[in-house]
Amino acid sequence: METGEFNPRPMKVGVLTAALQELTPREKRDSDPDLAVEEWLGFAAEVGADTIQLSAALHPDEADVPPEAMLDPVANTLDLRAPMDSARANRILAATKETGVEIADVAFFDNMLHGDPTIRAKKRDFMLRTFDAAVLLGAPAVCGFVGKNESRSIEANLVDFEESFVPLLAEAKARGLTYRIEQCPMPGWTLDDSFHNNIAYTPAAWIELYRICDRHGVGDQLRVHYDPSHAVLMGQDTRSIFQYLKDEGYAFLIDGFHVKGQVIDPKGLAGWGYGGQTMGRGDYQNGAPSPNPADHANAWKKQTTICEHELPGTARHDPLAYLTNRSVDWLDHQLAARELLDMDFEQAPLIVEHEYGPARVQEKSKLAPILKGSIEFTRRIDEAAAAMYALQNEVLPAQGIPVQGVGRESYRT
Repeated sequence: METGEFNPRPMKVGVLTAALQELTPREKRDSDPDLAVEEWLGFAAEVGADTIQLSAALHPDEADVPPEAMLDPVANTLDLRAPMDSARANRILAATKETGVEIADVAFFDNMLHGDPTIRAKKRDFMLRTFDAAVLLGAPAVCGFVGKNESRSIEANLVDFEESFVPLLAEAKARGLTYRIEQCPMPGWTLDDSFHNNIAYTPAAWIELYRICDRHGVGDQLRVHYDPSHAVLMGQDTRSIFQYLKDEGYAFLIDGFHVKGQVIDPKGLAGWGYGGQTMGRGDYQNGAPSPNPADHANAWKKQTTICEHELPGTARHDPLAYLTNRSVDWLDHQLAARELLDMDFEQAPLIVEHEYGPARVQEKSKLAPILKGSIEFTRRIDEAAAAMYALQNEVLPAQGIPVQGVGRESYRT
């Protein structure tokens, strides 16, 4: 009688380096840019990460959006004012070998369909530098947004995507890379009433974009770095999203995860609904956009009035919130992924993205135990899910033993 082997397959757990933006002081890293990456690899090992998502961004002196206008300022841990070369790459790769921490992918989170042609070209050129850096560092992918041309409707943006973004994917293909899109709708990117400012914000949209890419021979370059916090923000649940992709024949699209939750504020939701705060935010003065860039961060009240980002492990265990899609049930998240998606789980990255404001301290000694605890929580939850999946889907069926109960169901109301 076949017994079935118990062979759980956990994922590699990592962290996005934007969690600590200035681990290396600016006065040191500007003159020695790769020092920031070396020190982050050491810090990642200290907090127990298997891998990092290496954050790249336009240098603060070159960025078109001031840091004070951002909800979660990006980090140029990977400084690409000068292009990556083999000498720089070898130095970084030596640090990965010394620390035992891998680079899962290189991330540049910006609006690649920006409506200003000059700004768009600048971002595209930087993304190409990011591509080249990923190749030299041996990373299989880059991660970023698609974005949106705010002067056009979302439907019209599909044309813009085909004309502008598909050629970018052709550049990725030429380098042997995939582009993992992040699905945040980015409501605070603009001061108007638009909520969906990144057109790759939901599964049905991913499929539309993939079909365009596939027609142009770059479908294999478009994948999704799924983040459940954005699903909660939009009233969706992860299991149903994964089921939808499977039902439509696109379960292969998700290629990695951001491990970041969302905790819905019932009072804020009662006041504003899932569209978020639309007036009295503070980003306008006397009916016009405030001249103070710091005030523009208030546009993010479209989101923050109704919810708050969760660092995995920091939110209370709340079964009712899980069942009503007002927080992420991490165990079911990892189970649903294994049950419904077509992924190589032992290779796909599980990246902790730290954006829980009150705990987003920027002092290494204080942040280290916070990240260490969150990474350990994430690892243990994934290990539990891997064990449950192996037991229920491999061992028991091999012996003809039924699985108990019903479990969570997709699309359930």
